[in-house]
Amino acid sequence: MKRRILIALAAALAASVAVPAIAQDKPYAGIRLSVLMEGHPTTDGIQALLPEFTAETGIEVDLEIVPESDVSPKILLEFSSGSGRYDVVQNNIIFVPGYVQAGYIEPLDQLANQFGPYFDRTDFVPGYLGPNVIDNVLYGLPVFGESTLLMYRKDLFEEYGIEVPKSFSDIEAAAKTIKEKSNGEIAGITMRGAQGIHSVYVWAGWLWGFGGEFINADGGSALGTPEAAASLEAYARVLRDYGPVGVANFGWEENRILFQQGKAGITLDATVNGAFNEDPSVSTVVGKVGYAPVPIETANTKGGSSSLGAHSLYIASASANKEAAWLFISWATAKQQQIKSLAIAPNSGVTSTAAFASEDFSSRYGAFKDAMIASINQGNPQYLPTVPVANEIINNAGIAVSKVLAGTASSADALAEADAANAAALTR
Repeated sequence: MKRRILIALAAALAASVAVPAIAQDKPYAGIRLSVLMEGHPTTDGIQALLPEFTAETGIEVDLEIVPESDVSPKILLEFSSGSGRYDVVQNNIIFVPGYVQAGYIEPLDQLANQFGPYFDRTDFVPGYLGPNVIDNVLYGLPVFGESTLLMYRKDLFEEYGIEVPKSFSDIEAAAKTIKEKSNGEIAGITMRGAQGIHSVYVWAGWLWGFGGEFINADGGSALGTPEAAASLEAYARVLRDYGPVGVANFGWEENRILFQQGKAGITLDATVNGAFNEDPSVSTVVGKVGYAPVPIETANTKGGSSSLGAHSLYIASASANKEAAWLFISWATAKQQQIKSLAIAPNSGVTSTAAFASEDFSSRYGAFKDAMIASINQGNPQYLPTVPVANEIINNAGIAVSKVLAGTASSADALAEADAANAAALTR
C-alpha cells in the first residue's frame, strides 16, 4: 500500500496540472444542477471555485450544504422516494454497497469514457478510489479522504514528563496526568461523544485496537465480544474521568474547537483536524501539537485502529442531468481544483496525489503530513462496516456508546443489545 502511494505521489509530481480545455461550445449551458454536500473545508473550496465551473461549462449549481450527520437521512429519503431532487450527492463510501444494491446511484464508466476533460483516474489515492468500485464498475469519485490521528500537546507532554502513547492504556494514563497536573484547568482528553456516526467513528479505533470488530469473518455481528466490551468501557471511562464537561454532546466541530483552543491535552480524530490545529487564524496551539497513528491495545488485532475513509460524489440514478452531473463531479475532484482549494480552506483531506505532492500542501500541513501518510498507509478499509445495512449497524452501535457514556448501562449489556439488533439486520 505504502509503495503504491509513494509511486503515485512521485508520478503526480511529474504530471502537468494545467487546466484542461473544454470544448468551445457549451452543450449543457443553462442546466441547473442540484447538489447535496456536507459542511467541510473541501466543500468550502468547491463552493468558492464554482464560478469557474459555470464560466467554463455554462452549468449552474445549486449547492445545499448540511452537517455530516444530516446527509445520509436526507439522501435515503430522496433516493427511496425516487424524487430526483438531487442530481449529485456526497456521502461516506461505507454506504456505496447499499446504494448500488438498491439501484440508487449511477455507474460512471460510460460517462467517464465519453466526457473526460477533467477526469484522471490515475491521480486519485488508490485507497480512496477503490471502495467506489463495485464488481469492477466505478460508482463515485472521492472528494475528500482521511484517516485518524492521535494528536497531543507536545508542550504539556514535555512539561509533565509524558511519553507519546503507544496503547490506549497509555492514553488514559496521560489524560489522567494532564488533568491532575493542570488542576483540572485543561481536560486530559477530548473526543466525540455525540450519539451516532460521530462517537462511533472515534470509538471504532478503540474497538479495533482492543482486538474487536463490527462483523466477523462469517458475516455475522461481532459486537457481543469481551474485546468489544473492554474497548467501550475504556473509551467511556477515559471521557467520563478526564474529558471536558458536556463531551457527550460533542460532534466533530465541538471536539475540534476545544482542542485547538488549548483546552485539552489529547484528542483522537480525523486527520483534517491537523489543518485547523496549524491554522493561526483559528488555533492557539500552532506548532505545539504532536501527531502519531492511533495506538493499539493488543497485538492480536483483526484490523488496524486507524481509519481509512473517503467521502465521494455520486450521481443519482433518478437525475435527469447525468452528463452535466458527471462534468461537475469530475471537475470538483480534479487535481486542479484540489490544489487551488489548499489556499482557500484548511483542506488537508485531498484525494489527488498531485495535491498531496504539491508545495502548497507541504507548506501548510508539513507538521502532520508524515503522520497522516503513515496513518493512511496503515488505515483499515473496514474501519466502519461497508455492508448494505451499514447505516443501521452504526445507529445501533451509537446507541450503545451513548448509554455507556451516560452510565445507564454496562458496556457488555449495551453491546449485547446492539449485537442482537445488528445480527437481525445482517440476516434480513
